[in-house]
Amino acid sequence: MDVVELLRWVASVTGIVAAILVAMRLTNRATGLGFVIFTVCSVSWVTVGAFDGEWKLAVQNMVLTLINLVGVYRWLIKAD
Repeated sequence: MDVVELLRWVASVTGIVAAILVAMRLTNRATGLGFVIFTVCSVSWVTVGAFDGEWKLAVQNMVLTLINLVGVYRWLIKAD
């Protein structure tokens, strides 16, 4: 298995796990962890997109990375 294929699996699995954590909204910390995992997912997809020349995928996930970082800030750093 090459690195890009491994990153595809990492992105897929982390996306699923993050979606479950965010959807369950158990605690602020769990939801924040979901956004941290979503960030790993989106960075993985950016890398895959760059390696494969799929720039639409890379750009979309660059934006999602920023959105996920807002989620990390909201749920972990600024948590009420």
